[in-house]
Amino acid sequence: MTTNRVTFIDTMRGFSLFGILMANLLIFQFGMYGKDELKNLSTLDNGALYFVKVVIEGSFMPIFTILFGFSLIKLIESIRRKKNKSRWSILRRATGLIALGLLHSILLWEGDILFSYGCMMLFLIPFINRKPKTLFIWAGILFVLTTALTYGSMETSKKEQKEIETYIEQADDVYANGSYLEIFDFRANAEVPGMEDPSFIFIILIFAPMFYAPLFLFGMALAKKQAFVEMNKEMKWYKLGALLVPIGLVCKSLSFIESISAFSSILLMGGSQLLAIGYVCLAAYIYNTRPVQLLAPAFESVGKLSLTNYLLQTIICTTVFYGYGLGLYGKLGVFGGILFGIIVYSLQCVFSLAYLKKFKRGPFETILRIWTNWSWTGQVK
Repeated sequence: MTTNRVTFIDTMRGFSLFGILMANLLIFQFGMYGKDELKNLSTLDNGALYFVKVVIEGSFMPIFTILFGFSLIKLIESIRRKKNKSRWSILRRATGLIALGLLHSILLWEGDILFSYGCMMLFLIPFINRKPKTLFIWAGILFVLTTALTYGSMETSKKEQKEIETYIEQADDVYANGSYLEIFDFRANAEVPGMEDPSFIFIILIFAPMFYAPLFLFGMALAKKQAFVEMNKEMKWYKLGALLVPIGLVCKSLSFIESISAFSSILLMGGSQLLAIGYVCLAAYIYNTRPVQLLAPAFESVGKLSLTNYLLQTIICTTVFYGYGLGLYGKLGVFGGILFGIIVYSLQCVFSLAYLKKFKRGPFETILRIWTNWSWTGQVK
């Protein structure tokens, strides 16, 4: 791995965490369902909400997904350079993420992604030794298939809408005023709209990996093609890929038009993933420019501590917004939430830069590395 490639990947990972925080602040402030049912907002908050929905939400998590697939291949290559087989290391990595995800979602917040990423690693094992071309083909097939399957999925009946409104009222009350145990009990026992049927939940768990798979596979293929190693030679591809930015923004904007609501999910999901790829290409295209290089070290430092910083975002935001903390749930507004997010992320940049001057890895990264390599030193045996 070359320095340029590692630097760019870490920088993009840090940048994606900024977008993930901006999107998650809607959930921290208004709840998983409440964020999509906001009413009577000020003009400023309406504009901020539209900006987050179109430019950020649903497109920065896919960036992280691409980078996860990319890093998975590099992890395997690193392990195989030191020993012949990587099977058990990958299985331990997956179970480690699953365990962290379960603890994260049970103890702190229902918006966890680590559990899904751990499960995805198990799903991706058959693809690890495939050629880049094969991975690109599978990524394209699954992208078309999963996007098409979302047709009409945003339409809700009056009964479902009533159930959602009731759930939001309950969630708003408990998150704004409840103690830690009351919020814990609500997450564990509240009847989530649309999730009453156990068989439906089982089907979702079985087929969910398919919806995550395209960008994981895309990232794995990029790693096998040694993308971002000699960035100056790949500029034409970055420039071409950057065209997906306006295409993705247009698709996501069209998804909010009520007259074509049947296609809203297709436009939203497809547009979100295309926009994510476009963001990566655009970032690569402008990466070596002076303004970006001034900011890159801050993003890079956050990216190197991505697991620790992701969990810190949850700890900070739940403490600030939930009833057992400062109780600011729903009080900052959408625009105020954006400003708050910028402050939190800026502090994370300062913390990460200072931390990495003394330590090589973050605390949670170290724990996961020890478990993955089955070694107290964290080194591959």
